[in-house]
Amino acid sequence: MRKTLIRGGLAALLLLAGLSGCGSSTPSSGNTGTTAEPPQLRRDGRWLVDPQGRVVLLHGVNMVWKVEPFHPPATSEGFVAADADWLADQGFNAARIGTLWVGVSPHAPGEVDQGYLQAWDRVVQLLASRRIWMLFDFHQDLLGPAYQGEGVPDWAVEQLRGSLTDLLGPPSFGFPFNYFTPQLSQAFDNLWAERGPVRDGFRDAWIGVARRWRDQPYSMGYDLFNEPWAGLEYPTCLIPFVGCPAHDSGELQGFFEYALAGIRSVDPHNMVWFEPQPMISVGAPTGFSAVPGETQLGYSFHYYCPLTTLANSVQLGLLQALPLNETCAAFGPRTFNYARDQADRMQAVELLTEFGATDDLDVLRQVATLADEHLAGWHYWQYKNWQDPTTESQGSGSQSLFTDDADLGSVKTDKLRILSRSYPQATAGIPQSLSFDPDSGEFNYRYIPRTAQAPTEIYVPVALHYPQGYTLEVTGARSLSAANAGLLKLENLPGATEVVVRIVKR
Repeated sequence: MRKTLIRGGLAALLLLAGLSGCGSSTPSSGNTGTTAEPPQLRRDGRWLVDPQGRVVLLHGVNMVWKVEPFHPPATSEGFVAADADWLADQGFNAARIGTLWVGVSPHAPGEVDQGYLQAWDRVVQLLASRRIWMLFDFHQDLLGPAYQGEGVPDWAVEQLRGSLTDLLGPPSFGFPFNYFTPQLSQAFDNLWAERGPVRDGFRDAWIGVARRWRDQPYSMGYDLFNEPWAGLEYPTCLIPFVGCPAHDSGELQGFFEYALAGIRSVDPHNMVWFEPQPMISVGAPTGFSAVPGETQLGYSFHYYCPLTTLANSVQLGLLQALPLNETCAAFGPRTFNYARDQADRMQAVELLTEFGATDDLDVLRQVATLADEHLAGWHYWQYKNWQDPTTESQGSGSQSLFTDDADLGSVKTDKLRILSRSYPQATAGIPQSLSFDPDSGEFNYRYIPRTAQAPTEIYVPVALHYPQGYTLEVTGARSLSAANAGLLKLENLPGATEVVVRIVKR
């Protein structure tokens, strides 16, 4: 049965390789941001804005510790002040942190383990003190240990166990292949249909998280549920241009709105992020809709080029030797275009909250370039390996930014040169176009000025990309920074209708 499932999944994905994408995306503008304290991100049209009314673009990492105790230890392998300093120094201004449901409510619905939240708060405060925006994430893969995964409490997984698991036994094909089994798919169907202690427990766990961090500086809100599997209807999700939008609109929408209502009972302001089923990387549409009266929604999407991801997951040398990177052009642009369209339809901001998990520099370059072209922020998967049991890296260590989690000096420099980029962290205006070449270091940015309470800030990785310094060309604004500054600050000129910025190596 194992060979049949893997062979069937491989065939389905190979069939998709020859399909090409299409579509376009037109940015829209919004109103100026709020000045509310503490500093948190809010939605303004299609943009994230800070309290100074500037459009914020995020380049960040995931930080998810998937094994007990489900939070990183205060060690060099885990996360300490030196890690927070390193992230800020490399220009990473965001982190998606795995405050797992199983850690929040490990034993029973309705409980909130304050000790677990306190353990994460140590990391939260380290990040906030470096002005790194944080997205709280109920991460899961394959539900829980009964299905070779993690994230959902055992008490909830037992409630979701279905007749197919009783008949066939738990699947044992590992990540991600257990997703394609009828046992786990039925368990997910049971999750979306359940109207009792599991759904209530999910809501109550989020209420506990929101109550703890609703006033947290540098919060960017709550990512409700990582990669919600579509259940037994998943085969339709693999079809580009078709997908399974009914899963989002019919099952996930209600599940998420129930949790959203719970969060809003204690936190009326912070953003709440909906995620679609994980196979949107084939470039299929999703079906979320706007929530009446709700203005602070986000659309959290992932993109993993399907065939390169499959090759990494199965670790077959022959498959990995094929030129699979060339197939990514069939999926990436369509996935980003659909994300922009979906965010508009649900009146939300789109954010690429996962990509990468690989040392393949071509894949990383492609995705980072796509994100720039679509003016989209991102979180790379992930900061360190952190003993991750459910990843396409499959123990290879390729997802980490380091060859040794305990040694920041072991950074993978070639990977970092792609991810640590010149980019506008905060813009006193509306972005229009953005590009960066990690080989030449050339950076180009164009935006339409608007009123803000602070200047535009552009991160420039001087040591990494401009060791001899850089030349700045700017029209429509003037620099407030010293030559070769690592954080370039620009003040819009009175009457300017456009600001154009170019940075090149000396």
